[in-house]
Amino acid sequence: MSDQNKTTRKLEEAPKPGAASPVKPSGMKRFFSKRWVFPAVYMAAAAIIVTILWLNADAGGKKEDQAVTAPGTVETPAGQEGASSPESVPAAASGETLRLPFKDSEDMGVLMNYWNANGSAEEKEAAMVEWNNSFTAHMGVDYANKTDNTKSFEVLAALSGKVMVADMNPVNGYEVEIQSPDGYVTVYQSLEDLKVQVGDEVKQGDVIAMAGRSEVEKDEGVHVHFEVRNNGQPVDPNTLIQAE
Repeated sequence: MSDQNKTTRKLEEAPKPGAASPVKPSGMKRFFSKRWVFPAVYMAAAAIIVTILWLNADAGGKKEDQAVTAPGTVETPAGQEGASSPESVPAAASGETLRLPFKDSEDMGVLMNYWNANGSAEEKEAAMVEWNNSFTAHMGVDYANKTDNTKSFEVLAALSGKVMVADMNPVNGYEVEIQSPDGYVTVYQSLEDLKVQVGDEVKQGDVIAMAGRSEVEKDEGVHVHFEVRNNGQPVDPNTLIQAE
C-alpha cells in the first residue's frame, strides 16, 4: 500500500472536528427524567401553599371576638344586646312616661319577662320562647291574670300615638302597633276584640283591645305580649314603665 493510501485511511479513521463523544446523563438528570417526579413536586408545593393560607386565615379569625351560641338557643339580632340597659334609653318625650298596658292590679302578674343581655343564665333561659323546635329570645313582657289565665282584661295604650298596625297575625294573634311622636313604638300582641284601626290617634290609657291568646305562646293562656321599640331597636319595658 502506498504512503498516499495510508494517509487517506488515517484521515478517515480520525474523529471529525467538533464531534463529541457520548456523555452519560448525570444523577440529577436521571432523577428528573422519572415520570413521578414532577407530579410529586407539584403536589408538595400545593400542600405547602394551602397550609400557609390556612394558618393565615386561622390567625386572622382569632383576632375577632366571635360570640358562641349554646345549643338550643338563638343569638339575638345585632343591636339588641345593649338595648336593655337603662343608661341607653332616653326619656320619653311629649311629657309622657311609659305606663303599664293594663289597669294596675294585684291580680296581674308577669308570665314571661324580657330577655336581658345582662341577666343571669337562669333569667335568660326563662326568657326564651320555644317555637317550631327552635328557641328565640323574648323581646317583650307577657302579662296575665295571676289567679285565672282564662280571664280576659282590657289592654291600654301605654303611650299616645298613631295606630300603624291593627291586624291578625297567624302566629301572634291580633296585634296593634302604635307610633309615638318621640320615636317609640309600642307593640301589643295576643289580642282579641280590637277597638282601634290603622290611622287612629289614641291617647295614653285608651282601651285598644282585649287580652287574648296566640299560637306561639298558647301555653300561657289569655295574656298580652307587650314590646317597646326605640328607633327600631327593642327596649326592656321594665326600664321605662312607671305604674300609675
